[in-house]
Amino acid sequence: MTTEEKEEWEYVYIKMIDEGFHYCFKHYSSFEDIKDEEFHRLRINYLQSANDLEEYIKNKYKEDE
Repeated sequence: MTTEEKEEWEYVYIKMIDEGFHYCFKHYSSFEDIKDEEFHRLRINYLQSANDLEEYIKNKYKEDE
């Protein structure tokens, strides 16, 4: 890992801690500077799963209306 890559990962890690995990990846940044395909695959899957869960809960709540 290069020094630049280490600094990029450190930035992601610090933002994840400072901003909170969910906010960090949903609202704070898409971290386009990170050139790691697996990171972006997992990030996108996480966001989709979070969205799916949110929609499921909303639908269950409204089911009896």
